[in-house]
Amino acid sequence: MMKITKEINKEIFRAYDIRGIADRDLTDDVIYTIARSFATHIRRMGKDTCVIGHDNRLSSERIHKALISGLIDSGVNILDLELTTTPMYYYACIYEKVDCGIMITASHNPKEDNGLKFAFKDYLNAKGEEITDFYEETIKGDFLGGVGSVRKINVKEEYFKAINDGLEFGDKRIKAVLDPGNGTTSIILKDLYSMFPIDFTIINGESDGTFPNHHPDPSIEANLEQLKAKVLETGADIGVSFDGDGDRVGVITNEGKFLPCDYYMILIIRDIIDKVKNKTFLYDVKCSKSLEDEIIKLGGSPVCYRTGNSYTRSRVAELDMPFGGELSGHVYFRDRFLGFDSGLYAGLRIIELLSRNSKNITELLSGINHYEATPELKYKSTDEKKIEVVEKVIEYCKKKHYNINTIDGVRVTFTDGWASVRYSNTGPNITSRFEATTKERLEEIKCEFESLIDKYNKN
Repeated sequence: MMKITKEINKEIFRAYDIRGIADRDLTDDVIYTIARSFATHIRRMGKDTCVIGHDNRLSSERIHKALISGLIDSGVNILDLELTTTPMYYYACIYEKVDCGIMITASHNPKEDNGLKFAFKDYLNAKGEEITDFYEETIKGDFLGGVGSVRKINVKEEYFKAINDGLEFGDKRIKAVLDPGNGTTSIILKDLYSMFPIDFTIINGESDGTFPNHHPDPSIEANLEQLKAKVLETGADIGVSFDGDGDRVGVITNEGKFLPCDYYMILIIRDIIDKVKNKTFLYDVKCSKSLEDEIIKLGGSPVCYRTGNSYTRSRVAELDMPFGGELSGHVYFRDRFLGFDSGLYAGLRIIELLSRNSKNITELLSGINHYEATPELKYKSTDEKKIEVVEKVIEYCKKKHYNINTIDGVRVTFTDGWASVRYSNTGPNITSRFEATTKERLEEIKCEFESLIDKYNKN
């Protein structure tokens, strides 16, 4: 019998979701309590129905059962997708005209983790103060009672149609290798991509929440070594990978090289800028200056914004942009799609682009301003310490009178490069990225800020 508890780790309430170690932080009682709180919150907003779904992590079914119990005990009716991808959950909310819900997932985190992405209104995930306030409501424990219901739904056919309606392939048939990384996209990948004129091979295609072949994060090059090898072995035009819950994309070129998402975004913006009215495009603080340069070169307006799909997705919608994204692989198409981040759709868009072009990816990348850059770097810390470290780095930069942007940690702009230092909102890490016009300057910038992170992390 599940019960309401106040023994909830505050640290799992992060900037744009709830996330922690499943068996330690997300016990049945904790999930039941959060569900009672969520149901109470939306009922006080005048709503009585929400959409839920879960990814393929081993802990997700247990959490799913506890979530249902809490929601119905506070009088909310549930439209239940059961096992699904996060983008399909987003689509189901739109299709059912229910703008609130909960998706059980820890996205690209290790297999031991799990979490909740949740929306109270406007089809947009809660973030920032909404989550802070929700934690306070949850601990307070003043919940409504009631008797809700559960109805299972399946929107696969409608979701596939929505994706198909946003694509128009050319005459060139593309050969692709697809890697769902044993994540949740594996349950629909073959059926969806079979709808299009693509010759594809799938690797790591069995649904397995232990992620036995590699970590389910396509933004990290080391996770895509199998995909690189398969692209070269098969002579494919492209390799495409997806994260654990399917809202992010990763790409390997025809030469078996990792394509960072900021370069993916350049290819997309080049393709669509003459076809859209609003030529403003958003990217996050970790993206290369190459992307900013390219948007300006094409006559567009670049907007640098904070990291986190809850923030970037809502900002792209708020400013009515046709496209935006972030280095981690979240991208938002609003020119011919519905504006939420779908790795499967993002993969199809780049394949569609290739099908209408005589050039391969490598050739399409020509003419981009090149800078020396690191990948995103992570430094282990604690959830308490990471915030303090970033604050001290900001103070250091102010004392040095550096040109800084503090919308998300700190991004320092020099005449010949930049540095980004921020704390992760999904784990106990400090993250950074550095870029410069030369390798020597890159090393100088990197050493300066890594020494600061190391110093403040130890103190």
